[in-house]
Amino acid sequence: MTNENPGHGAVWDLRGNPYAHMVGEDEAGPSIQRSFEDFLATRDLAQVREIVVGWWGAGWEGNTSELPVRLLSGVADRLPNVRSIMLGDIESEESEISWIEHGDVTPLLEAFPLLEALHIRGGSGLLLRPVRHEALHTLWFETGGLPGRVVRAVADSDLPALENLEMWLGVSEYGGDATVADLAPILSGERLPALRHLGLQDSEIQDEIAAAVASAPVVARLESLALSMGTLTDEGAEALLSGQPLTHLRRLDLHHHYLTGTMVKHVEAAFAGTGVEVDLSEQEEPDDDWRYVAVAE
Repeated sequence: MTNENPGHGAVWDLRGNPYAHMVGEDEAGPSIQRSFEDFLATRDLAQVREIVVGWWGAGWEGNTSELPVRLLSGVADRLPNVRSIMLGDIESEESEISWIEHGDVTPLLEAFPLLEALHIRGGSGLLLRPVRHEALHTLWFETGGLPGRVVRAVADSDLPALENLEMWLGVSEYGGDATVADLAPILSGERLPALRHLGLQDSEIQDEIAAAVASAPVVARLESLALSMGTLTDEGAEALLSGQPLTHLRRLDLHHHYLTGTMVKHVEAAFAGTGVEVDLSEQEEPDDDWRYVAVAE
């Protein structure tokens, strides 16, 4: 599957058919291997700038992203103009986000030294080794549970061009076991000199993260900050407001939160007239005993 210009398109859409089993035929649609082979045989590879990888098979059948990662890495020299890879363009009708099975995605960064954007959906089984990558400017992990080992690998990587880092940390039930200590090297900003947007989101320890961000050196150079989608309460919001100034930001995203009405007004007043766009939408009931993140399963 490709875009509207299959011969010269800048976007290549690589995916198998998740519904083949429903009609009882293995050949009901192309497997990701077959889709890949068709791409190599029929497309002008030099024109491809973006690769979107979808369904690679059911995780409960042992299928992981290791197959498309291996396929792509093996022909990287034939794809000299690829600048963006989305790994896991799988909708909930095909697989819930926390059922998407991954493997080691490091080979993509090693094989594509000119890659500028890497977007990964799903965190189960996800592995990343520390790397140095000179060109990457956007790194986005969209998960219901991001393993702490991946957060630590990002923290230990040298990414001098990285401008946008977004991590949906998720919950421990689905493998989201990162701690504030794991985030410390990222918050120091020492290996991320170009960082302008930081998202540490969808976390069940959002208050602890907010407290750490309040004094984090990296914040001074940010243009936007997202602490949204998690279980942020008045405690975390108060830590933010009591910490370093945030009025240099263009945008502060706190949507899906558990702030009281009084704290919402306090936050709004703190940024009134500063030009900072503050998103306080999706206010959840602050007195709920069970607080949930926006994306888990």
